[in-house]
Amino acid sequence: MERITKYIRLCALSVILMAAGCAFQKTPAPVVTGPALVKLQVSAYPALTDDMNYEGMDRAIRMSLTYLKKVPADRVFMFGADPCTAGHLIRSLEFFQKILASRPSPAELSAEIQKNYQIYQAAGDAATGKVLFTGYYEPVLNGSPVETGKYRYPLYSRPDDLVTIELSRFSPKFSGETLIGRYTGKTVVPYYDRKDIDAKKDFHQRARVLAWVDDRIGLFFLQIQGSGKIQMGAASEINAHYQITNGRPYRSIGKILVDEGKIPRAQVSMQRIRAYLKAHPQEVDAILDANPSYVFFKLEPDGPLGNLNAPLTPGRSVAVDKKCFPPAALMYIQAQKPVMDGSGEIASWEPLDRFAVNQDTGGAITGAGRADIFWGSGSYAELAAGYLQHRGNMYFLVLKPGIDR
Repeated sequence: MERITKYIRLCALSVILMAAGCAFQKTPAPVVTGPALVKLQVSAYPALTDDMNYEGMDRAIRMSLTYLKKVPADRVFMFGADPCTAGHLIRSLEFFQKILASRPSPAELSAEIQKNYQIYQAAGDAATGKVLFTGYYEPVLNGSPVETGKYRYPLYSRPDDLVTIELSRFSPKFSGETLIGRYTGKTVVPYYDRKDIDAKKDFHQRARVLAWVDDRIGLFFLQIQGSGKIQMGAASEINAHYQITNGRPYRSIGKILVDEGKIPRAQVSMQRIRAYLKAHPQEVDAILDANPSYVFFKLEPDGPLGNLNAPLTPGRSVAVDKKCFPPAALMYIQAQKPVMDGSGEIASWEPLDRFAVNQDTGGAITGAGRADIFWGSGSYAELAAGYLQHRGNMYFLVLKPGIDR
């Protein structure tokens, strides 16, 4: 959710095993060697409908505009092989806002887009030519400002002894790489792993406790998602956001449970993993400790934030590979979404066809064949994020050159 969402999606696909794109595994799809975006002829444009009736789209666009108006207007972003300046992206989004303001019918909207926009399709992965869609959400936990018998699991901020080293300062071959560890007085060593951190009763002397929560498993999944809300009583809540990890590699506990035969691969989901842990409390320590990665948080007045450092919009904000696709850009996605029954289970799946915006990224969301939809918070968001693992199509839209606002 780098991230703000970052680790998150290394994990955040919080439900995707480490072997496939989802289901508790967020494995990168086969790499496409050609352009990530392919320009379409008007005759190949998809049918454009919106299953959310434009709800939230104006807010999502405003968040993108906030980001784009902070960068130089002549900064260039690539749509496949075609360059596009930040200024032109701004015009593209503002023009689309005006179209939506008239609440057009699907036919009217399609006509406006065919006339004024160029559409590019994501190449998808090498094996299928499709995009694997998964989801993430914002968990809500119960918390307290002080430790009690009920609230005894700490939500830590960045430790004072955790250091980061920009390796590019030592050699150009390490460009973009950062080392995380702790300084011992003479050298830097790897930071404590999850097991060590949980075992240190005095760890609060290194890292400030932002809140105490009552659900250890929920706290673990909060780290997977990267951000969430902590209800501090009936009338107060705080927004916890990813700040940094301990630098240890992420290991999927979903994959561990599958490999050990404790959950059938076909049944793996965030919900299924949570249920297993609650049903086998004697195994929780060993299973959670098998993932040495640990996330530290910070508090923000709003959230969650994507990699544009702007609040995400449920159902409209999407995380994709920033190396492949232009940031803050207008998108159109075609996937599937669950229909929830009265008992909170999935009754069926139906088409998801809507406009969205590229506002996030993540460690496991790599290549032209991966996308992660932000679902917000609540029971439906958790359900969708836990089970979504469908292939579909993804498009990017940009105003044709010379179109007057």
